[in-house]
Amino acid sequence: MLLGMASDLNQLVLRTDVAGMPLEWIDYREAIRLYHSRQVAYSSGSRLYTTFGGYAAATGIRSSIEVNSIISTRNRSKGSSFSRDKYMPPLNNRTLFKRDAGICLYCGINFEVNFLTRDHITPLSKGGLDVWTNVATACRRCNNHKGGRTPEEATMQLIAVPFTPTYAEYIYLKGRHILADQMQFLLAHMPRTSPLHTRIKSYLDRSNANESV
Repeated sequence: MLLGMASDLNQLVLRTDVAGMPLEWIDYREAIRLYHSRQVAYSSGSRLYTTFGGYAAATGIRSSIEVNSIISTRNRSKGSSFSRDKYMPPLNNRTLFKRDAGICLYCGINFEVNFLTRDHITPLSKGGLDVWTNVATACRRCNNHKGGRTPEEATMQLIAVPFTPTYAEYIYLKGRHILADQMQFLLAHMPRTSPLHTRIKSYLDRSNANESV
């Protein structure tokens, strides 16, 4: 039996290895499975929900497991053995748009996802690659205006430098509803020079200031 707010069941848990390095997002079913299989070394963050089992015959006490927002496990998932320094996260529009905060990197205006596109800074037709450092979030108008030209040829200027997310940053970009404690945890694993580090820290600082009022 699982107790908790209905919305909590949609809240993903951040899984890390035993050293505290972030690995992936998991749902409540996988989190409970890890607890039951004794793979959880420790947990942190806020409590999301509690699952109840059977009653002990000797004591009459019912078993329960509290699932927190961050759990550290002894074993990694299959295929998760890699060098984070050499990791190249897969490129897709959802994470690209989130990297750029939904802002067109040409006109600087924030748009809804439906109005955003992936622009190749150096067009594919000119030898450009479909990689993080050669793509920018662009609104449809700017992308159509730029066409198959480089920014210089189209007399357009990028307002930010595209970058390749680190592994921890990519996990952040993949998250759909990230709690403040999960955000704080991921922040500690991001380079301080990263635009994402600056953005997340600013958000957390504002949230803390509002709570203290």
